[in-house]
Amino acid sequence: MITPHVADRVHLISHAHVNCYLIEDDHGITLVDAGLPSMWPMLQQALADLGRTPRDVKALVLTHGHFDHVGFAKRARATWNIPVFVHRADVYLAAHPYRYKPQRNRFLYPFTHPRSIPLLGRMAAAGALQVKGVDDVLHLAIGTPLDVPGRPIAVHTPGHTDGHVMLHLPERETVLSGDALVTLDPYTGRSGPQIVATAATKNADQALNSLAGIAATGARTILPGHGQPWGGGVDEAVRRALEVGEH
Repeated sequence: MITPHVADRVHLISHAHVNCYLIEDDHGITLVDAGLPSMWPMLQQALADLGRTPRDVKALVLTHGHFDHVGFAKRARATWNIPVFVHRADVYLAAHPYRYKPQRNRFLYPFTHPRSIPLLGRMAAAGALQVKGVDDVLHLAIGTPLDVPGRPIAVHTPGHTDGHVMLHLPERETVLSGDALVTLDPYTGRSGPQIVATAATKNADQALNSLAGIAATGARTILPGHGQPWGGGVDEAVRRALEVGEH
């Protein structure tokens, strides 16, 4: 599914409960996250729908290095010769997107959260088990506008992974939250603002503490890595996520 203008000049590509985004300005497009492998043709269709071409894509920024955000990153890097940015603490993970140890055993979660089974099945069918890592990356600068279209500001939000970042677009009152705050958790099937379950999060306490960084932006719109965009403001989203807590 391709949804244009989920925020000011930000466009959503969503498939199998995984989201990636295109940030657009007059100088080109920044791709945020690389979803799953089967989303590659959807990306090309989205560019065509916007009247753009692959030459307009100037950079790929990863919120973190998990497999469902690295999906077609290696292909985009090789095919389009674009830089791929990731936080230095997630460089190894981006190259080896399955080599991480969550707080709890993720393979047991479907037995206690059966609503997750169809979601995880759709992700697997979309290539979640066949992702190739990307190792030719650049380190993200934190706290200053990146020199890419849209000039997002990366804010370190560790917990889900050591190097997780969100991207803030202050003039657009928008945060691209990655998996620091989602509105659908594929590991539980639960909807609404929350952190991702401990089946895929390294440190839930740290992830909950990182919600303060999202709240500090004062943004109106949150664009998560999983689930529907949230337009009710960061304060309410963070309040609800803290209420859900660790799960």
